[in-house]
Amino acid sequence: MPLHATTGALRRLALAALLILLPGALAVACGGGDTAPASDGETASTIHVVTTVSPIRNIIENVGGDRVSVTAIVPEGTNSHTFEPAPSVAQDIARADLIVANGLNLELPALELAEANRRDGVEIVLLGEATVTPDEYVYDFSFPRDGGDPNPHLWTDPILAGEYAAHVRDALTRLDPDNASYYAANTAAFVARLQQLDEAIREAVATVPEAQRVLLTYHDSFPYFAPRYGFTIIGAIQPSDFSEPSPREVADLIKQIRASGAPAIFGSEVFPSEVLDTIASEAGAVQVATLRDDDLPGDRGDPENTYLAMMVENVRTIVTSLGGDASALDGFDVSLSWTPFEEYAGG
Repeated sequence: MPLHATTGALRRLALAALLILLPGALAVACGGGDTAPASDGETASTIHVVTTVSPIRNIIENVGGDRVSVTAIVPEGTNSHTFEPAPSVAQDIARADLIVANGLNLELPALELAEANRRDGVEIVLLGEATVTPDEYVYDFSFPRDGGDPNPHLWTDPILAGEYAAHVRDALTRLDPDNASYYAANTAAFVARLQQLDEAIREAVATVPEAQRVLLTYHDSFPYFAPRYGFTIIGAIQPSDFSEPSPREVADLIKQIRASGAPAIFGSEVFPSEVLDTIASEAGAVQVATLRDDDLPGDRGDPENTYLAMMVENVRTIVTSLGGDASALDGFDVSLSWTPFEEYAGG
């Protein structure tokens, strides 16, 4: 699907999910384990999925519902680009029935561990490579073309998150075809929620003065989100080697902010940086250091520990900091969207 798909893409994804509905049946039996379950009803038929970052973990939970138990091996609040998994993670991988990663070179150490420890026949799904083609890759300050790694943060775009969900649906269906209709129904429900989010984001962003729709972030986390919603990315503070920027880079960023008239620059809860204060002060902007890209709000099990809550919080922060009105997001349902299997099977 083209990168610049619109709300119609979500509708097509929802329709595609519903068209493959099949009669529900019991899930195929899979191996057990001690990974965190998606619900309290984990049984011998539960599919065990290992993934990397928490937004992808939550997308899988929305699609798999209580048929899956998902382990995210990258702890929340950790730099996923430089995370080195402990050897004990190999035990989780060895028990997995399915391994799902973002790909696009985000989690290379984890993928090496997965390749070495997965059981025969266990599939590794790379969502990024399945969603965008090389001609659609984005290269930027944190991910320069000469470094060879494209920006992997597709999931901060809700449209592309819907495509991630469709790929997860397809992978679970290959593994557990008897329950294809359950995964399709859950995907359709999640995509419908993403469609509502897309519309709310557009309404909120429309209240930001056009000249102020500019983003300078600490880490280049919104390269697919920004063009979809009419923002211009003027730079990022963190260089490609994940160090602090050099004095020359700081001076250039200050000039960029002054020239753009951006009222705020955005830091990250995962990447605290004292240089942000200096840049904001010199440029006459406010520093807002609460954006998240792979760290969900709350703790595992909390109602707000979801991908949807993360995106609502991010957009609210961006819109209000740039002089807009984020009330279009008020009351948005950020909870999990899946249906319990018992209710689904009985319907």
